[in-house]
Amino acid sequence: MLNLRKVAIIGCGFVGSASAFALMQSGLFSEMVLIDVNRDRAEGEALDIAHGMPLAYPMKIYAGDYDSACDAALLVITAGANQKPGETRLDLVKKNVGIFKGIMSEISKRSCQGIMLVVANPVDILTLTAIKHSGLPVNRVIGSGTVLDTARLRYLLGEHLQVDTRSIHAFIIGEHGDSEFAAWSSANVSGVPLHDFCEMRGHRDHSEAMNRIEESVRNSAYEIIKRKQATYYGIAMAVKRISAAIIRDEKTVLPISSLINNTYGIENVALSLPAIIGKDGVENIIPLRLSAEEHRKLRESSDVLKNIAQDVL
Repeated sequence: MLNLRKVAIIGCGFVGSASAFALMQSGLFSEMVLIDVNRDRAEGEALDIAHGMPLAYPMKIYAGDYDSACDAALLVITAGANQKPGETRLDLVKKNVGIFKGIMSEISKRSCQGIMLVVANPVDILTLTAIKHSGLPVNRVIGSGTVLDTARLRYLLGEHLQVDTRSIHAFIIGEHGDSEFAAWSSANVSGVPLHDFCEMRGHRDHSEAMNRIEESVRNSAYEIIKRKQATYYGIAMAVKRISAAIIRDEKTVLPISSLINNTYGIENVALSLPAIIGKDGVENIIPLRLSAEEHRKLRESSDVLKNIAQDVL
């Protein structure tokens, strides 16, 4: 029987442990099982986080195995090789697809019924791998996609415009990686088109600013990895946000990675577009109004992912 207050995290590296810590603090769950190929690592992380229980929300946190995850409402998959300095997200694909197929085999043979949130990179390829090998319905397999990239975009726009980032409505879409791009044509600040709002704030060199901000978003992970070898706090907060949308059935629009069919002429590829997220996973893909140039970029991003998927899946 599904336990709606239980989460399983598979993979206890930097991202998995940071996500576990963020979810512990969220109050969304009353039970958390940590699973890792290194059982000692999972036990250590569980014990470390559990020691903070008197300062947070009551929760049962423990290390377990795949049998322990069967009744979890949410399966967060962070397991995989780390991205190294100078290595693109897509360089990870062959290593991590192999790891992921093994994980999906363990999950499918146990008939897990929760929603799967794929966080490991390259997230779009691994989301498609999970869709093909997990045995779960397509709507119940979600990749973290460009949720963090979109947060980075809104953060930088907030700094540029000196406005609360929560008032900014703009998305990074496509691959979570080098071919991602900002859907500028639909961006706005509280309903005011972005260019108009920029001019209200004294900014008129739109092309230069857009290019600079978009490039900064695209390179954010590389810059962080160069300085501290890994990124994990930002993505952990993205995991918490997606988890809240699912567990609370919020019907929130988030740019997650999911299977795309018959949208913008794209088929049979997992990439990020805004989608309504609730207790059943992906409810609807939200088609943005894209310019002709943005349509072209989205098709190119789709082609990049399709070519890689053909080689490894």
